[in-house]
Amino acid sequence: MSVILKAKPATAAEIAAQLTEAIHEHRLQPGAKLREDEVCDIFQVSRTIVRQALHSLEHKGLVTILRNKGAFVAKPSLKEAREVFETRSLIEPAMARAAALRATPHDIAFLEAHMKAEQDAIDREEVGPALKLSGDFHVQIARIADHHLIETLLKQLVARSALVIALYWRRRNALCDSSSHSSLVNALRDGDADNAEEIMKGHLLDLLMQLDLRDSPTGPVSLRDALKK
Repeated sequence: MSVILKAKPATAAEIAAQLTEAIHEHRLQPGAKLREDEVCDIFQVSRTIVRQALHSLEHKGLVTILRNKGAFVAKPSLKEAREVFETRSLIEPAMARAAALRATPHDIAFLEAHMKAEQDAIDREEVGPALKLSGDFHVQIARIADHHLIETLLKQLVARSALVIALYWRRRNALCDSSSHSSLVNALRDGDADNAEEIMKGHLLDLLMQLDLRDSPTGPVSLRDALKK
């Protein structure tokens, strides 16, 4: 007699992680409504679990919950968009400097593999995953710098950047310049803190200059499509 095992229900953390990934990869656009009943149906969980997931994303700045209206993917204003990148420009050059002084051969190998994965996604024209990998690259610099508080903050800023890119990027398929990442890795390999800092400054300025209010987002036809369910 065979025993049929039921799939374990998704947890709030797992639902939040999948929604976060969809936002990072631009499968869920800023302003998209996240209907509780639809999320419940997709994951086969209770409203309590879904609300926990949505509130955790609200805490991270990825979701806005409006009373009597529901939950929506956060939609940063142009002012907020500029503040995100200006804040990054204040902290990331220092992280690049610190990382250049601490990077090990293992760290360099990790970053090179990360860049290859990003390039592979670009070659496959998988823009969403490439954008996520590009943002994660910046978080890894803070990790190498061994500054846990900044690493946590940068994760939030990079997540917010994904929303900004979806709304305001001049080129819909804009990605971090791979040559800047490569140059930065070379500076880290050489232990050149001054150069690493300057490369990061220039890189973030280039990213900021890509902002353009004229773009308007278009999203997937349904939440189920966005979550690939």
